[in-house]
Amino acid sequence: MMSIKDKVIVIMGASSGIGEATSKLLAEKDAKLIIAARRLDRLEAIKEAFPEAEIHIQEADVTNYEDVQKVVGLAMDTYGRIDVLYNNAGIMPTAPIVEGHRDEWKKMLDINIMGVLNGIAAVVPIMAEQKSGHVIATDSVAGHVVYPGSAVYCGTKFAVRAIMEGLRQEQRENNIKSTIISPGAVATELYTTISDKEVAEALHQDQLESGLTSEDIASAVVFVIDTPARMSVNDMIVRPTGQPV
Repeated sequence: MMSIKDKVIVIMGASSGIGEATSKLLAEKDAKLIIAARRLDRLEAIKEAFPEAEIHIQEADVTNYEDVQKVVGLAMDTYGRIDVLYNNAGIMPTAPIVEGHRDEWKKMLDINIMGVLNGIAAVVPIMAEQKSGHVIATDSVAGHVVYPGSAVYCGTKFAVRAIMEGLRQEQRENNIKSTIISPGAVATELYTTISDKEVAEALHQDQLESGLTSEDIASAVVFVIDTPARMSVNDMIVRPTGQPV
């Protein structure tokens, strides 16, 4: 079994929240990391916090396929293989459908769905050739249940769930694992992507009071990465104990 310290792990959306917490936890475990996000300064801060760790940083927007290819190229140029891709970038603008926030809908589709597909397109041919690999995506409880005010967001997360299950079926014989991590309420910066500031602040307060931490979800990601090759955790829902939905 390959230990975490031997694994080459690419993390998209690594600059804050779950991505940042996962990057730090994996750095502590001596993984070989390529971390990417739009905010280069945040990536540099993570790298500086772990001077002994093998961390390579790359500025990237997941909606830009060329950016994603550059991240994958950096991993391949440095290590010659990729063991894990973690597609973590996402946004969560919420509003009733009747308000018709079409610009927000498009942004959600581009980041939450195309961002994941861009990562898959860039890395899966490499993993298929290696006959090994692991693709992980941050999904959501919203990928399993639908609730008012979040129909489009839920739609993007249902889509990721379907895509990742399709990937599992298509690539299982190449020993490629597919995992979605579906968090419930987590105290991250995701609330800042909601345009209605009152709704955003109420959600944030609720997450701070009764939600999980980014570190809680990071520990789940590390758990699935550290499973033996024969074992594939395909779907993990991680809710706060008291969450009703």
